[in-house]
Formats: sequence, C-alpha cells, structure tokens
Amino acid sequence: MTPLLPALHHVAIICSDYARSKAFYSEVLGLRIVHEVYREARDSWKLDLEISPGVQVELFSFPNPPPRPTRPEAQGLRHLAFAVPDVEAVVAELNRRGVSTEPIRVDEYTGKRFTFFADPDGLPLEVYEVASTK
Repeated sequence: MTPLLPALHHVAIICSDYARSKAFYSEVLGLRIVHEVYREARDSWKLDLEISPGVQVELFSFPNPPPRPTRPEAQGLRHLAFAVPDVEAVVAELNRRGVSTEPIRVDEYTGKRFTFFADPDGLPLEVYEVASTK
C-alpha cells in the first residue's frame, strides 16, 4: 500500500528566546534560513530553516509560551531526530561548537548508533546514524 503521507515537510518548534534559538539552529547546527517573517498581529516571529531539500524546521516565538511539562516523556513531541552518516563525527563537531551530548548508544533493534543533545529550551534532539563507513 502506498503511504497516505509519503514525506515529512516540517517540524514546528516554539522557543522561549527567539534570537538564542535562531542562532542555535542556524549557526551552531548549520540549518539554512529559508524565510523569516515577523507576524505583528501575533507578536510572533516565524523562521523556516532547511534541514534537507523539502524538509524544514519552523521556529516560532510567542509571548510567554508555557514550558514543557516534563522531559522526555511529556505528551506530544518526544524528540526530533536528524539522520547523519557518522554519529561520532557529528558528536565531535557539536562538542567543538559547545553543545553537550549524551554518550553514544546503539539501538538494540536496528544496531544503529545514536545520541541525544538539547536545543536552548531543552527540547531533546537526536542524531541517528543511517549509514556508516565503519
């Protein structure tokens, strides 16, 4: 059966400090800024960042958003995972850029390596190895 929803277009994230999160996603993680707009009626910024062709993160600011109730098992989005060819190399570069990461683990079902780190608001982000030269 052909999937009804064949591809992911974007993931939307509401941040507490727009400038800090914009710098993290665009400068630290290197996501390309596609479009940025201030929506005056909502007192809100919206930033579209490209992960890969056709896949984006939408970053929003809103006045006084409530914090995430718990981590990571709160109802709703648990984490956002990025596919990478070499987890070790990405972890080394994240650490070089001042981003703390958890130890690299191996998925017990797929045998793939992965680890977690957090965005400026503590949103769990994952790097998951989809191909390896090792």
